[in-house]
Amino acid sequence: MKIERKQSVVLVPYPFQGHLTPMLQLGSILHSQGFSVIIAHPEYNTPKYSNHPEFGFHSMDDGLKGIEISLPSLENIHDLNENCKVPLRNYLVKMMKEEGDQLACIIYDNVMIFVDDVATQLRLPSIVLHTSSATYLHSMITIFQQPEKYFPFEDSQLLDPLPELHPLRFKDVPIPVVNNTVAEPVLDFFRAISNIGSSVATIWNTMQDMENSILLRLQEHYKVPFYAIGPFHKMVPMASSTSILQEDNSCIKWLDRQAPNSVLYVSLGSQMRIDDKELIETAWGLANSDQPFLWVIRPGSVSGFQCAEALPDDFEKIVGERGRIVKWAPQKQVLAHPTVAGFSLIVVGILHLKVFWRKSL
Repeated sequence: MKIERKQSVVLVPYPFQGHLTPMLQLGSILHSQGFSVIIAHPEYNTPKYSNHPEFGFHSMDDGLKGIEISLPSLENIHDLNENCKVPLRNYLVKMMKEEGDQLACIIYDNVMIFVDDVATQLRLPSIVLHTSSATYLHSMITIFQQPEKYFPFEDSQLLDPLPELHPLRFKDVPIPVVNNTVAEPVLDFFRAISNIGSSVATIWNTMQDMENSILLRLQEHYKVPFYAIGPFHKMVPMASSTSILQEDNSCIKWLDRQAPNSVLYVSLGSQMRIDDKELIETAWGLANSDQPFLWVIRPGSVSGFQCAEALPDDFEKIVGERGRIVKWAPQKQVLAHPTVAGFSLIVVGILHLKVFWRKSL
């Protein structure tokens, strides 16, 4: 969709890695089509400007300075939305005066709920970006329609299928559950981020071929155009890094020395935390697997410990060259590397290690 004149698009990301990355990737896609892209971002987890010289950036005071957030709470998200409202409105008013009709629209992450109010006040067209799958949103909407049908549930139901949501089971409920039920404030929050407000369209980091039937159902529900243009990472240069944390690129040379389809990649992501017992359990699991592994242990990811100091004594000596531990990895390059056979997803609380092997896909 080439355009004749260079219009501006303002993107408002939710400032956590799993949301920030696809928003920046979408910015690269729009820039490649001739748009001038401005990232209006909270101060918390400020993206690295030098990695994206093609963008303009505007920092918004989010009121979170000095607050350590291991995992964002409903209170943090509420404060973020409230505190960014006035700074964004003031910036857009100034921009509209300077650029006139050159401001095409504002695109915002669905967690940044406040943007809809600002866009409505200023009569600006807005578009919602969903960084999760369409199936995830569809499952939430289905639950919202009759929450009493799902909560509370008994422990004996954990492996039973969720009504109307096959193949999900009660243990797979896509909303935070405590004592087999969901608090009303949590339901209210997920209802809010599922509401597209006055937005004229939605953009999805997914593919029509992968989620066609679900996308059609959601489009009937929302009655606005849907643009499933993902996966975004396949449409931007490999060299374009969106990482908030400093990447250790030396692990790529280590991967180069491994056999094809042999390495297990293990990471908690940018926010999750575990305790020292869970770290030790994972460490011995990897040691006893006899499988080469690349393990990301992010500073602050082990409660009460700095980096890898909670590892069993002589662990790195025991696994030797078969294992590589880094503080943060260039994940995009790692997952694309021919020696990586699978990756793990570790969920905080009870430790679940889900391994996805490339050979079986």
